[in-house]
Amino acid sequence: MVSFEYITNSPKQTGNLGKKIGAVLKQGDVLALSGDLGTGKTCLSQGIACGLGVDSNVPVSSPTYTLVNQYEGKILVFHLDLYRIKSDDEFYLSGLDEFLSGNAVTIIEWADKHVDVMPAEAVWINLSFIDFKTRKILITYNEDYHEKKLFSFGN
Repeated sequence: MVSFEYITNSPKQTGNLGKKIGAVLKQGDVLALSGDLGTGKTCLSQGIACGLGVDSNVPVSSPTYTLVNQYEGKILVFHLDLYRIKSDDEFYLSGLDEFLSGNAVTIIEWADKHVDVMPAEAVWINLSFIDFKTRKILITYNEDYHEKKLFSFGN
């Protein structure tokens, strides 16, 4: 496993980190986001979508009630939210597994609620509070599926 840790001091910095991440992604990549409520999962997702070429005028919001949002960029983006999914069985019965491979990048908020359904090649991104404004963002992935320097850009 390869890990990189970043510290951001504002939502803007979190979004900018997301843009850098989005800029290096390719079709089929799955990002499994975890972290407490308010740590910036949606803010990071907005930046990732921007880095993937989604028009900045398109509102990127957490699909808590719709479960999936789709965005057009240079690569198709699926944005999932598993907060309301109660079991792995419900995940599969809802057909959400169909969004985990193919011609898109998939961003999954609350992925830690359903670890067993995440693909082995998923890039895990954990966001946590340091203080009111500061976040620690830990990116972890299996080197067998991604280049070693996939997310090794400066802070």
